[in-house]
Amino acid sequence: MFRPAPLLRLLALTALVGSAVTSAYAAAPVKYEQPKLVVVMVVDGLPNEQVMRYRDQFGQGGFRRLMEQGAWFTNAFQAHGVTVTAVGHTAISTGAYPYRHGIINNYWYDANGKKVYCTEDGRYHYLGDGEETQEHDGTSPANLRVDTIGDQLRYATGNQSKVVTVSGKDRGAILLAGKTGTAYMYMEKTGAFATSTFYMNAYPAWAEHFRAAHPQDRYYGQSWTKLLPDAAYAGDAPYVELANGKQSRFPFVFKSDSGKPDAKYYESLKGSPAVDELTLEFARAAIEGENLGRNPAGVPDLLGVSLSAHDIINHSFGPESVMSHDHLQRLDRMLAKFFGYLDKRIGLSNVLVVLTADHGFTNSPAFSQARHIDALRIDPDKLVSGLDKTLADAYHVNKLVKSSMLPEIWLDDGLVEKNGLSRADVEARAARYLLAQPGIAQVYTRTQFENGGVGPTRLGLLMQRAWNRQLSGDLMVVPQPYSLFTKSLTNASHGAPYNYDANVPLLIMGSRWIKPGTYAGYTEIVDVAPTLAHLLRVRPPAAAEGRVLEQALR
Repeated sequence: MFRPAPLLRLLALTALVGSAVTSAYAAAPVKYEQPKLVVVMVVDGLPNEQVMRYRDQFGQGGFRRLMEQGAWFTNAFQAHGVTVTAVGHTAISTGAYPYRHGIINNYWYDANGKKVYCTEDGRYHYLGDGEETQEHDGTSPANLRVDTIGDQLRYATGNQSKVVTVSGKDRGAILLAGKTGTAYMYMEKTGAFATSTFYMNAYPAWAEHFRAAHPQDRYYGQSWTKLLPDAAYAGDAPYVELANGKQSRFPFVFKSDSGKPDAKYYESLKGSPAVDELTLEFARAAIEGENLGRNPAGVPDLLGVSLSAHDIINHSFGPESVMSHDHLQRLDRMLAKFFGYLDKRIGLSNVLVVLTADHGFTNSPAFSQARHIDALRIDPDKLVSGLDKTLADAYHVNKLVKSSMLPEIWLDDGLVEKNGLSRADVEARAARYLLAQPGIAQVYTRTQFENGGVGPTRLGLLMQRAWNRQLSGDLMVVPQPYSLFTKSLTNASHGAPYNYDANVPLLIMGSRWIKPGTYAGYTEIVDVAPTLAHLLRVRPPAAAEGRVLEQALR
């Protein structure tokens, strides 16, 4: 009787087992579950130190929920040299730095010396009765030179995914929405949320219904008072009387001289918790009206929510103030309510939430000076006029400074060439003058940026990233730590490359995709878009330079 050789029997058995394994895999493929909804939340002007400082006072469902159920990156940075709203929002959505994405500031000057707003586009106007469109109002993403994570999601799904954003500021909504999403923004004159004709020619029914209900009017006659007992604010800076006559202590009453809701009243809401409450209310209406997270095509949707009040409050009173502290606590409770809504509507297990900030904040100079810190208010007009005079005296040519929007200064190329001057020499002389002025830490020139002469320092790297060859100025001026470019005698601000302006919160929550924990390693906000691209299984935005935050992924 024929018996197969041992080797042949072994090969036959191996083939049989391999066939069974292959069949098992073919019968039961492992399917990756994408999030049904990605929610990208930006708290405008929130320094990470405030989250750390006030975390013990948070409730259970807002920031604390993100910290305990999500990944908390405590060492995350907006890693570019001009830390303002437009640049920060663009970093989040594109994963790119200004030298590539082209949003170099909130405002800048073009080659003709014309002032440009980051999201202005005169071809479009705000949609709806009573919505006026001024010259520099934000109406489209035309100035954004690259695509966003939302654009890539729409591309990957044949435009079946919906990308909707809402913000108290036009730039907050437009730069999160990218090229193919839909942006809605708060209107200071009417208190409504509007969009522009770039996105549509008529509102969907849900948006019309929201606008017609006038929820912004319900705050009239109400007051913003402290949420917590007085003892909770004991460590905050004392009230400061503002030189501009603006009220600087609780309670803040929402009203107007006309005795009814008007433009002055609606504008006042923007610097209070009310505008964030309205923004989240509009976000809920969008979720239901657009059926976000329940896409019939079975593809993910993306909702961008930019909460603007904290920035305005910090500008007015400083991040060390009682008002800033109280607003953050109120925002925490709003977030808890919103996350509870998401859980009931979609199920938080189906939602991926990212919360971060576009920039941090510098303490007001008066507060810093009281703590023996050399914090100066540098008058930009005096600084630039002094520079122009110095150059005129040296070269016998008037108005060599064409325009300025600090930290950037543009020289007049035509005058430099016409008078046979060396651009490098003019830049170097200008830099020497500026460096000799009080409060100036460093000056970088176009020649340095173009020729790699910035130097191997962290400061140089951040400013190099912020400088765009086609758009940026010939000089980039960096103030000393805690000093500000401002004519105001009272406000606080941001915009510098220092940690207080750059270190922002980054929290990512999604139980199916994210490992909860505190992550102390260095992280950049440009990492958000590549990480979302990985989790959504789509291409990263074209100019993204961040990395996937794999340490926090399941």
